[in-house]
Amino acid sequence: MPKPLTPRTIELVKQSVPALAANGPDITRRMYSILFQDDHIRELFNHANQGEGGSQVKALAAAILAYAQNVENLSVLLPVVERIAHKHIGYHILPEHYPYVANALLAAIKDVLGDAATTELLEAWGEAYWFLADILKEREADIRSQLEAQDGGWTGWREFRIEERARESSVVTSFVVRPVDGGPVVRHKPGQYLTVRLTLPDGRTIKRNYSISTAPNDQAYRISVKREANGQGASRYLHDAAEVGTVLEVTPPAGDFYLPDEPQAPVVLLSGGVGLTPMISILETIATEYPEVETHFVHGALNGKTHAMDRHVRTLASKHGRSTVKTFYSEPSSEDAAGYSHDHDGFITVPWLERNTPFGSADFYLCGPRPFLAALVGGLTKAGVPSSRIHYEFFGPTDDVLAA
Repeated sequence: MPKPLTPRTIELVKQSVPALAANGPDITRRMYSILFQDDHIRELFNHANQGEGGSQVKALAAAILAYAQNVENLSVLLPVVERIAHKHIGYHILPEHYPYVANALLAAIKDVLGDAATTELLEAWGEAYWFLADILKEREADIRSQLEAQDGGWTGWREFRIEERARESSVVTSFVVRPVDGGPVVRHKPGQYLTVRLTLPDGRTIKRNYSISTAPNDQAYRISVKREANGQGASRYLHDAAEVGTVLEVTPPAGDFYLPDEPQAPVVLLSGGVGLTPMISILETIATEYPEVETHFVHGALNGKTHAMDRHVRTLASKHGRSTVKTFYSEPSSEDAAGYSHDHDGFITVPWLERNTPFGSADFYLCGPRPFLAALVGGLTKAGVPSSRIHYEFFGPTDDVLAA
């Protein structure tokens, strides 16, 4: 554990809260512009998250503000620290990268706040940054050690080859990948993701997180990818150009969203669109390992054409015997009919969940697009579900979801 912050540092960081609240996005926007002047640091990031209306800028600003507000009570921030540590494992962020961020952050604070950024304030923020950075580095070292100690474990980038691909719907394709070196793979926790590095035909190198959509095993992983028409090229490359035999680079499974060992409470799996991918991994695991766990798989899709892996899900549920499957189509096509192709028209709602799931005792697992999560995470919380029973995964900045 790093050396505690001095009382004066805590005081100065707390005093900076109003300035951060007013200028946070400007500070983080400036920080990224400084940081990305270094090409090798720029390459560490997923630049899809730098778009979306500046969502990454807002998310980092919110995180810095939350840190300042809770600098003397970091237990509040431990879940966020855990999530960040796993992201760093995925993107292979190493201890030597932290000084670049420190320099960029302090320079950005100085540039944006001007004379208000006194030498004493900057020194306080430098101490506060390294205190948190040391906590993250320790946690990341622990995760890496655990990965390397497991059969099939590794750290950093490892080459995998696509051995199978299967079209799951009009927009989703699955890819089974195995190590080029022929060795085993570490067994992931059901719900975790892989970080994949791709080199596109135009020479760009991009990184993306994809949930693993199969139960843990020691031979291969499966990812199920939605083709994003407006994306930066990763999903289009995988769908249109990545054939069997294509080699990808992959870091070990990561993520703090997963089914715990020996689950005791009923499980409700809530997904929207391609957010069903980690739920498939969880459901496959429950179906084979936990016959007594009551499970409810509730999924929302646009329509039957975009709905992926429905037959597989229903087969798993039937095999398990204590699982139910319910599907909602928000934009059913002329070929769809409630009660035949799906169960309900419209969207999954909290009142429906209250009536149809073990609402008072279940653990809720959610994955899907931002509006889906914002509505249901917030709705579950307002309905009285404790935060300890709400678990969600979201790829990209989570500022809106956390606010909900």
